Amino acid sequence: MGGDVLTLPGEDSSVDHDFPQLGSSRLSDGSSMKFGDAAADGESGLVFQEFDKEGCRFSSASLDIETNQRRRDNVYREILRSFDELQVRSKGLEEARSKILSYTPGGWLDNVGSRNVSDYDVPKTTSLILVGPEGSGKSSLVNRISKVFEDDKFASERAQVSYNPSIGDGTCFLHEYMIPRGSTSFCLYDTRSLSDDSHDNIKMIKRWMTNGVRNGELVIRDSDSPSLKSRIKCKARRTRSVSREIRKINFVIFVVNGLSVLKCMDNDEGADTRYTQLIASTFNCPYFSFGDDKPLVVITHGDLLSRFDRARIRVHLGELLGIPPTKQIFDIPESDDPITKVTIIDMLRYSLEHTEKNLPQKQLLMSKVLQSLSSCIILLMIIGIAISVNLISARMCHGSGPPRAKFHKVTKPEIPWHKIRHLWLE
Repeated sequence: MGGDVLTLPGEDSSVDHDFPQLGSSRLSDGSSMKFGDAAADGESGLVFQEFDKEGCRFSSASLDIETNQRRRDNVYREILRSFDELQVRSKGLEEARSKILSYTPGGWLDNVGSRNVSDYDVPKTTSLILVGPEGSGKSSLVNRISKVFEDDKFASERAQVSYNPSIGDGTCFLHEYMIPRGSTSFCLYDTRSLSDDSHDNIKMIKRWMTNGVRNGELVIRDSDSPSLKSRIKCKARRTRSVSREIRKINFVIFVVNGLSVLKCMDNDEGADTRYTQLIASTFNCPYFSFGDDKPLVVITHGDLLSRFDRARIRVHLGELLGIPPTKQIFDIPESDDPITKVTIIDMLRYSLEHTEKNLPQKQLLMSKVLQSLSSCIILLMIIGIAISVNLISARMCHGSGPPRAKFHKVTKPEIPWHKIRHLWLE
């Protein structure tokens, strides 16, 4: 096999047609990758050898570059094949839909290992939160998800969508949407858009992930102008009631605008890349971790892009965020076709399965409760001792002091004279 040009596994004509720059086994300067024999050093099998046009060996750095490029090419092919697979799987849309509709919190624990539901702290309602920059399409995604599970085609859209994000204040409250309507199995939370200030974003995320979320809760950032704060507070007083029920966040869905990502990718060096920087800094926030899991990513507005650009965006985000683009990044365009519906169902199934995987054990929960109770008891004891010391000091300062025992003078009883005389004579 020595001297044969290396070909990538799984290449097919349909993939190469959509990705014409793939399928070439030669390096950018015209050199090629070849198989070499390893028999010279006593090892069996094959090793890679790389040669330039004159037959001279390349450096290992060049090989690393080519290896990374080939890895990307394989990912591109896998993404493109996934479009065809979704087309086939869309025929089983009703079966996939019924799987999500049958979900109950804790009901899928068997799917992620042999575990007993009674050993875990299972929420009454699983809460999925949508997080993303301004104009990423979170509210539109809520509407598309809801329509997948609604039989009423004439039902109005549930989430208010901003036609022009630059006009108005956007979403300033947390909005809870049960999926489907009237269900209590799981819900989506639409949130206020991320700020350009990373400190604001981290603070906001920490509050949600630590304290939980409530439907109708007002979200105010430190960087909001005084006029904006006044305006949204006025809205809250007029139109919004806050739910008393606090829900713990069980999983995060990170929503990004594919068009904005592509603009950052195609700009020259030194151009504005704040959008992708914002995505990376917020996505890697430590408060977003669920065990070893990171949030999944949803790319929107893909209906305005070619398949090739959509694949490029997924590969770029996978490398930027450190997640597999074919498994943890979902391309959900603004369309109502069967492929989009299947993708939505796949995204929800991933979210719910990873929620079940990371449910906290009750034993761990009880230990935290006991630790909190112990801390409270110790604190109360310290406060009690301090109060006692202060009371004693106050009495001593005012001369009252502690109460003293009273002594009564004991006198001998007086004996009449006639009795004394009588005793004397005797």
